[in-house]
Amino acid sequence: MTSRPGTPATASADPVTVGIIGINDFHGALEPPKQSVFLPDGKGGTVGIPAGGAAWLASAIDGVRANYPNNVVVSAGDMISASQFASSVYLDEPTIGVMNRIGVAFNAVGNHEFDRGRQELLRMQNGGCEQHTARQPCQLERFAGAQFKYLAASTKTEDGSPLFPATGLKSFGEGSRKVTVGFIGLTLKGTPELVSGAGIKGLTFADEADTINAAVPQLKARGADAVVVLIHQGGKTPAGSDPSGCKDFIGDIQPIIDRLDPAVDVVVSGHTHWAYVCDYAAINPAKPVLLTSAGVYGELVSDIELKIDPVSHRVVSKRARNVVVQSLPYVASRGPVPNSDLVPVIQPRADVGEYVARYVDAAKKFSERTIGRLGGPAARREIGDVDYGGPLASLIADGQLAATREAGAQISFMNAFGVRAPLVPAADGSVSFGMIYATQPFNNQLVTMTISGAELKAVLEQSFIDSGPEQFLTPSAGFTYTVDRKAAPGSRVSAMRLNGKAIDPKADYRISVSDFLSNGGDGFSVFARQRDKVRGTTDIDALEAWIRAVPVRAVPSERRVLEKR
Repeated sequence: MTSRPGTPATASADPVTVGIIGINDFHGALEPPKQSVFLPDGKGGTVGIPAGGAAWLASAIDGVRANYPNNVVVSAGDMISASQFASSVYLDEPTIGVMNRIGVAFNAVGNHEFDRGRQELLRMQNGGCEQHTARQPCQLERFAGAQFKYLAASTKTEDGSPLFPATGLKSFGEGSRKVTVGFIGLTLKGTPELVSGAGIKGLTFADEADTINAAVPQLKARGADAVVVLIHQGGKTPAGSDPSGCKDFIGDIQPIIDRLDPAVDVVVSGHTHWAYVCDYAAINPAKPVLLTSAGVYGELVSDIELKIDPVSHRVVSKRARNVVVQSLPYVASRGPVPNSDLVPVIQPRADVGEYVARYVDAAKKFSERTIGRLGGPAARREIGDVDYGGPLASLIADGQLAATREAGAQISFMNAFGVRAPLVPAADGSVSFGMIYATQPFNNQLVTMTISGAELKAVLEQSFIDSGPEQFLTPSAGFTYTVDRKAAPGSRVSAMRLNGKAIDPKADYRISVSDFLSNGGDGFSVFARQRDKVRGTTDIDALEAWIRAVPVRAVPSERRVLEKR
């Protein structure tokens, strides 16, 4: 006998809807980060929407959650570290507290989760007040740890087991209507190139696609009807693209998805700080994966809807969009950024706002002291797919050189990816410690080393390898070089000069960089092979001393890296 529409027998066979709410790269952004999400303005241009902040993010997630009786909140890594001052100064304990209040279920480890080393990351999961860093934990309250689960399928310990569980399951409904979603969480294989070697000693990072494909049948055997990957790797679309679109998508995640088991339904990605929603079948018809990323700093939330057939135990439809977390207007270096009526203004969630305020207020005694004055804003400068670092990177490099002259330094370099926020002084030019901390939140030590002229060229060439993102190394004053991005790899850097004199390939030079770079971070492996390394002060102390050394520190305006067009 067949059932008529609307009878219980038919209803039980209808798909079950599950809402997956995705974030990534939160980076301890407790307060609105004074950045914008750019949306099409309907006139051929774009408009910036002020976005982000933990209390606004919590409300935005609640708003998406309200649409789905069956829901789960997940994160694709870099939840902590490279954080705002109020989170970082308290070892990101308040960020974990925020995510507990939001109700995150799973977070894939990202590369920045390892910034303070393995033991401190384990403390983030398990709680407690054992000290693993220079800063004292549990300054405001005893740290209880994450109520959500870290997932680290590809991060192996000395005995070959994952540092954290590889997978997790979440079930919805009962009886014949029960469906189960399986999650695989992991970071990028290149994590050792992005963090200090001391912090990950003994850990290995396996191939991403191989790890995922090994976990899929295990999840299926445990009853997973859908498989969702949370991976700290990603891609990007052209600047100004719709954050819910996939125009001209490229990135290191593509070869990973191209190798995935077809049973993978959704990939929630991150790492690149780019927002996109891709029906990957339009890129590779053999891989009909739904791919998402919610940008950075809690400025967006990925609203992912799965419809799962409880009879055939498979996903029958899926769709996603990125929701803008519009928060407070702010003043950027180019002027005011007001609220927009293109998307709703989110109201902050009170309990999260009160919790954040407790940490922000406590951090003020550290952050509000004036350290000096600047002659104007010092901005990052990103053009297209290239990160130049801008005047701010030049300012930082000059400070690093001054701080390491006693170690014989002649040149210093700042990696553009390490410049995390623009430096905009107050109206009177004053700069607070909190401002420079937002710019450089890593507390890296400076390292001075000996390098030959030939090796110096080799390391600059590593900025422009075809297999990774381009990132200019910004030099201190007196050093210049020219880049031809159209030349063959290995021949893109020329005309290296120090104080007007050509660099001698056979001569030795003393240069200073952060200890992150000196260990080969960001793919600059040539630095790791250099000689006579001397450790010095921290990067933030060097910047503070440089700004404070004169009544008003001028922001560098000259181009030190020239580009052939």
